[in-house]
Amino acid sequence: MTGHDRTSEELRALALQGNEELGWDSPANDVVAWVAREFGVAATAVASSMADAVLPHLVSQQLPGVDVLFLETGYHFPETLATRNEVAGSLDVNLVDVLPALTVEEQDRRYGRDLFGTDPAWCCALRKMDPLKNALAGYDVWFTGVRRDEAPTRTTTPLVTWDTQHELVKVNPLAAWSFDDLLEYARSHQVPVNLLLSNGYPSIGCRPCTRPVAPGEDPRAGRWAGLAKTECGIHQ
Repeated sequence: MTGHDRTSEELRALALQGNEELGWDSPANDVVAWVAREFGVAATAVASSMADAVLPHLVSQQLPGVDVLFLETGYHFPETLATRNEVAGSLDVNLVDVLPALTVEEQDRRYGRDLFGTDPAWCCALRKMDPLKNALAGYDVWFTGVRRDEAPTRTTTPLVTWDTQHELVKVNPLAAWSFDDLLEYARSHQVPVNLLLSNGYPSIGCRPCTRPVAPGEDPRAGRWAGLAKTECGIHQ
């Protein structure tokens, strides 16, 4: 269920309005309430990496049946897929698997085996960025779980902004939360959590490009370790 009936100019104006109305640190529930009031469920998507189900749970309390987009890259940890299945079966959401144009095998044949090792940026573009861009074309607004404490590159993340890359409103209701806030919400609401979170993986991506994080390291230090790359490109 999608809806997309506003112009880019109208959406930009709404993003500005939301940013002004909600400011820097409004409670996450207030942020979701703003989206529910201004957009409704049909125009809204939630993106989830399935590190946890906090964001889908939070949004679905006010937007039941909301579309939750999961980028099925073909490279996920088994724990991530298990979390995805638990979310689909236990929350009031519509789980949408967003698939790349090529299977892993087709990509290997076309671009060489293990593209994530030879050109990780291109691999992310093919398996994450392009599929998400296509999927988001049917919506006016999307929720992400980006938090300011995750990395130095995310410290200025607003609650509401205009997403120039995807041409829609981008909402980050958990931006002001800490990792402990996330875990406390999951515990108190009995929300599914990826088992890797408690095993040294505070940030979980594709299996070949994610390693455990040592104590004191940046939470995203395990993503593309040893490379200058710190983001897949979706939130840049």
